[in-house]
Amino acid sequence: MAFALKSPSKLPVVAIVGNPNVGKSVLFNRLTGRYVTVSNYPGTTVEISKGLASAYKVRFIVVDTPGMYSMSPISEDERVARRVLIDNPPDLILHVVDAKNIERMLPLTLQFLEAGFEVIVVANMMDEADRSGIKIDTIELQKRLGIPVIATACLHGRGIDLLKDILYERLAK
Repeated sequence: MAFALKSPSKLPVVAIVGNPNVGKSVLFNRLTGRYVTVSNYPGTTVEISKGLASAYKVRFIVVDTPGMYSMSPISEDERVARRVLIDNPPDLILHVVDAKNIERMLPLTLQFLEAGFEVIVVANMMDEADRSGIKIDTIELQKRLGIPVIATACLHGRGIDLLKDILYERLAK
């Protein structure tokens, strides 16, 4: 059965993508205010959640996709996530990455950019990265990638206001 990503209301669609257990569902909850069960066990986001969100006066649809490691899927979850992006391209991708393992996750960012998607990198779990002594220069990373990079700790709401500022800028055009 095909998944209709585009809304009949013509609201912009923002897809939340990334590896399993990086905080995609927590970000979905922060943006939509909707409760979704979040677990640290791989493969728990097996269904696609869709909700309505807003960044100031701009309303948009948010889609929480299953975890994926690459655009060349090897699992059913990855195939579903890829199919959602390819069959109904979203207006914007929020690529959520674990800030503690950002180097391992950026190749997927590059795959999204090569595929022509508009992408914002959400470097999540910055609180844990800080505690581990990991420093990420988001300004430099933003310059090198040519796309916004937002440092967040979604579980605590850190960085969400800045992310909404960027979403507003991107979706209000």
